Amino acid sequence: MTQSSRRNFLKTSAISTVAIAGASGVMTDSAGAQSMPRKSNIQSRANEISHKLFDDDGLSIPIAIKPTPSKLAKGLDRAMVLGGGGEYYIAWYCGFFHGLFEAGLDMAQLPEIVVGTSAGSYMGSSLLSGQFARLRTEFDFFGKFPEIFAKLAPLTKPNISQMRADQINMSATDGSIETRKIIGNAALAANNKLNGERIENLVALLTGDSKKDWPASRMYTTGIDCYTGERIVVGQQVARKNGIPLTHGAAASSSLPGVAGPTLLGQRYVMDGGICSNPAHVDLVAGSKRALIITLTDGVTGAILTTIPHPVAQNIEDIKATGTKVKWIVAGTPKDVDLLDPRQIAGALRIGYERSKIEAPKIKEFWA
Repeated sequence: MTQSSRRNFLKTSAISTVAIAGASGVMTDSAGAQSMPRKSNIQSRANEISHKLFDDDGLSIPIAIKPTPSKLAKGLDRAMVLGGGGEYYIAWYCGFFHGLFEAGLDMAQLPEIVVGTSAGSYMGSSLLSGQFARLRTEFDFFGKFPEIFAKLAPLTKPNISQMRADQINMSATDGSIETRKIIGNAALAANNKLNGERIENLVALLTGDSKKDWPASRMYTTGIDCYTGERIVVGQQVARKNGIPLTHGAAASSSLPGVAGPTLLGQRYVMDGGICSNPAHVDLVAGSKRALIITLTDGVTGAILTTIPHPVAQNIEDIKATGTKVKWIVAGTPKDVDLLDPRQIAGALRIGYERSKIEAPKIKEFWA
C-alpha cells in the first residue's frame, strides 16, 4: 500500500469508527468529534458583518471608559442628564419639574442638551417638545396624572419568557458587552406583546409626538442594541436619517427586558439604556461647562432594575476630569418601593414636587 493510500485508509477508518461508536453511545458523532477542538469563527465573522452593514446608521456611540470631551456637548454651557427608574421615577420627575416651573425655572429652555435614559428619556422628551408645559396647566396635576399613569402602566402577571429575561437581567454581575448581548438575547426572546403598545402610548402622551418626527432638537435618548450590545444614542439628526420618531426613541430607552419591548430603531432592536455600567450615560456630556445630573440612586443604595454594577459616582468623577462642573441630585426612593408598580405613582409625584422646593434655589445658583 502506498503512503498516500495508507493516509486515505486511516482517515476513512477513523471517521467510520467515530460514527459507529457514536451510534452505540460510547463516543460522539464524527461531526461533533471534529468540531469540538476547534473554536468556531462565526462570532468574529458575525461582528464583521454587523459592523459593515450598520456602521453608517450613526446610532452606535461606544461607552467611554475614560471620557474625553464629547462631540455632542463640547463647548456647550448647560447640559442636563436624566437617569432612569421605572414608572415611579417618571412620576417623581413630573412632580419635580412641575415644582421647578413654579419656582421660575423653565427647564425646557435652560439646558442646551439633554441626555435621557429610560424614565429620563420620557421626561426630557416631554420637556423639550413643550408638551409637559401644556400638560401641567391643562390637567389637575396631582389628581389627574396618577390616574392617567395607572391606566397606561397596568400590573400584569409575567409569562415564562418574560420571567427568563427578567431573571437573567437580575443575575448580571458586570456590564461587559458580552453580558449586554446575553441580556439582549433574552429580551428579544420575551413575549411582551401585551405590554408593547402601552409604553409608546405613554411616550406619546408625554411628548405630544405624532410618531413621525423628532421635534426636540436638543434631546438625546439612549439604549442598548440587543444583538451587538452596543450603546445606541438617538438625536434629531440620526433620528431623521433612520426614520425614528421621538416616541420610538424614548420607548426603546425604556424597554426593560422582560417587561416591555425591545423597540425597533431603524433596523436595530433596542432595550433599556440602563442595562450597562454607565446607566445615566454621563460621558455624553463630558466637556460641557456645567452639567445638572439627576439619578434615582447613587448606584449603591436604593431600588434597582438591573444588577449590573452602576458606579455612578465614578462616572461623574470621570467627566469632571474633562473640565465639566457637575451638580448631582440623587432622587432616592422609599424603602422597599416597587419601581414598576403604578400604585406608587401618586406618592412619587408628591415626593418629587416637595424635593423641587429644596433643589430649585440650588439649581438657580448653579446655572446663574
